[in-house]
Amino acid sequence: MNIDCTPEEARAFLGLPDVQPMQEHLMKEMQERLSANLKAMGPNTMMNAWLPTTFKGFEQLQELFASQMNPSRTR
Repeated sequence: MNIDCTPEEARAFLGLPDVQPMQEHLMKEMQERLSANLKAMGPNTMMNAWLPTTFKGFEQLQELFASQMNPSRTR
């Protein structure tokens, strides 16, 4: 059996609530909060908040690869 319907039609048929207005409201609120936080942060603060974990993880990945390529180097 193949049923061709939109997600809205399927929700209505199954009696599920329409959560789209709530999702739109939450997305709008998240966008407003993110914009406000980005405006409050300077570029340096933003980069320091986002990048240290990324760079540290990247360095650990490099060390892992290097240790696997040359096991005697780490011992």
